[in-house]
Amino acid sequence: MPAEPEFDDLFALPAVDHPAPKERFPAKETMPDAAYQIVHDELLLDGVSRMNLATFCTTWVDDQARRLMNESLDKNIVDKDEYPQTAELESRCSRMLADLWHAPDPATTLGTSTTGSSEAAMLGGLAAKFRWRKRGGTGTPNFVCGPVQVCWEKFARYFDVEIRQVPLRGDRLTMHPDDVAAHCDANTIMVVSNFGQTYTGLFEDVAGIARALDDLQAGSGLDIPLHVDAASGGFLAPFTAPDLVWDFRLERVKSINSSGHKTGLAPLGAGWAIWRTADDLPPELIFDVDYLGGSMATFNLNFSRPGGQVITQYYDFVRLGRLGYTRLQEAIYRVAGHLADGLTAFDGFELIHDGDPNRGITAVCWRLTGTPGFNLYDLSDRLRTRGWLIAAYPLPPDRGSETVMRAVIRHGFTHDMVDLLLADIDRCVRQLASHPLKVSLTRAEAGGFTHNAKAKVPGAKPAATTHPDSTG
Repeated sequence: MPAEPEFDDLFALPAVDHPAPKERFPAKETMPDAAYQIVHDELLLDGVSRMNLATFCTTWVDDQARRLMNESLDKNIVDKDEYPQTAELESRCSRMLADLWHAPDPATTLGTSTTGSSEAAMLGGLAAKFRWRKRGGTGTPNFVCGPVQVCWEKFARYFDVEIRQVPLRGDRLTMHPDDVAAHCDANTIMVVSNFGQTYTGLFEDVAGIARALDDLQAGSGLDIPLHVDAASGGFLAPFTAPDLVWDFRLERVKSINSSGHKTGLAPLGAGWAIWRTADDLPPELIFDVDYLGGSMATFNLNFSRPGGQVITQYYDFVRLGRLGYTRLQEAIYRVAGHLADGLTAFDGFELIHDGDPNRGITAVCWRLTGTPGFNLYDLSDRLRTRGWLIAAYPLPPDRGSETVMRAVIRHGFTHDMVDLLLADIDRCVRQLASHPLKVSLTRAEAGGFTHNAKAKVPGAKPAATTHPDSTG
């Protein structure tokens, strides 16, 4: 094809003189600089990730991590024969996490990296299902849990396992130990304890749940393992609440999943599944692949994926160590506490989680009290005009129609940014109080655009501006 004419200004090129391709595969080539500019400009409409307090995922990485990611773009982590050192770094990370989470013998336990904690959770569930079947389990398997991230609902549906979610009684916001046994039977493959609940950020009482299962076994003979979903808490409690017992120090905990790309500080695409001992991961789940140049073991739901996230996770472990992680995570908790303190100055805000490291992750969760003339959907909507993305959503159905807001504080969010946020919250609250919104449309009624105001249309319910599970 003839070369495009040369111009001094990129924006005078023919390639940017017409709309970007949207529905049909483009017929012609485009100069790299022009193609880059088109995509770059489209992405200006995205939100600013560091102002997204709905996500749990890493939004800040240092220059060295970026360099390692760039150097590893072409490394396929599943190809362990061609990239043996990348495979070695993955193994080192697994052993380090087994040590961090107090596995009996970190050198021999088994673990794997994944694309995130959701895949890691499903691998933990699959291992529990296969162990149950190996013990002679028949019929439809089930697992017991409280309010959980959507990945567990996916696991139940995709792998034909019944999910038994314990209702939240009274003023409870997490699954309590005294509610667990009533939902267990001979077909229960595991109980999933949530160490950093998606809705509120609170920790469940893992040790108490383990004791309840010990009592159940003593009374009925049912030996039900415990899996800990430590998507965020797994990289927090070991450094900021080391005396809190939730991990492999509890013999009943057979597996843990966590997300390296959340509080583990790795870039997006890093998760971990670790088993207490090698015997807790059924060998029939591990595949030996020999068509990439050598024999290698793999246990994942996908196959090819980039190795940069694992390499960068190892870099984080080497750079920070226990001392550095403790220093950074404690700093994040202090920022969360600063936000919680600021929110207490607002009339009508009641804190559910104030960022206490012994109670939950680095998040602040609150609800409205009284009748201020607006709801939390309104506030979330108004804050978006200032660039802040903060989740507002209903609690699980057994808590009625109660709505909460949750801000997840991550590495890179500072005291000064909290002050900016509090000033904007004050501005938005004053504006909503002075100029109450008149109508409330559901997402469907708004044609995909949600205008969340105080409900005055009969039967209209505001849709969550950000679903609590839309966090990666």
